[in-house]
Amino acid sequence: MQERKPGYLPSLKLVAIAAVLGVVAGGLAVYMRGAGDGNGPSQASVDCAPAQATIARLDPLAKGQVAAFVTEKHGRNLSLPGFKGPDGKDMKLEAYQPRVQLVNLWATWCVPCREEMPALNALQKALGSDKFQVTAINLDTGDDAKPKEFLTETKIDALPLRHDATLASFNAMKKAGIAIGLPASVLIDGKGCMLGAMNAPAAWDSDDAKALIKAAIGEGV
Repeated sequence: MQERKPGYLPSLKLVAIAAVLGVVAGGLAVYMRGAGDGNGPSQASVDCAPAQATIARLDPLAKGQVAAFVTEKHGRNLSLPGFKGPDGKDMKLEAYQPRVQLVNLWATWCVPCREEMPALNALQKALGSDKFQVTAINLDTGDDAKPKEFLTETKIDALPLRHDATLASFNAMKKAGIAIGLPASVLIDGKGCMLGAMNAPAAWDSDDAKALIKAAIGEGV
């Protein structure tokens, strides 16, 4: 994998995949909004009605290299099972509130995930702040040696290792009809309300992706 340079065009593989998946985004939207079986992430603890204004801003921005991003029309709370934080201690997504978070599930054995990680790293460097962060959760089973080695070798220096060797995060999102494979990315607001999701790799360092994130944090509104 070539080292990315500032202003470098996003991976052509990611652009092609995103373009194809944008065509089927409508069908995926039906799946996401109708497949929940009640056993996934909690939806009752937070009032997500106020998130509708943010979601409305995001709708027209789900295009180009984030065309496969599907907004969550009715809003729901996303509270995943715990995982190991950068310090190896147990933690949950709620620890990062009130930041908007792009929660990304990935694994070293997932080739599209590996392709996507440099773009996620660049997004964190460009827009990471007290208002936003990329929360990448690794799903490799076993210890954390392999994902740590991958992050080092690929110079992923803005995304500390968060590890869920139990796959509980993915299973919860799958049961809720949010994730159908890896990589899976979910955008949540500062209260933990789901704004939308993408079941595909994306050029998250692209202008299209940055416009989507900026709208989510209210920048320029």
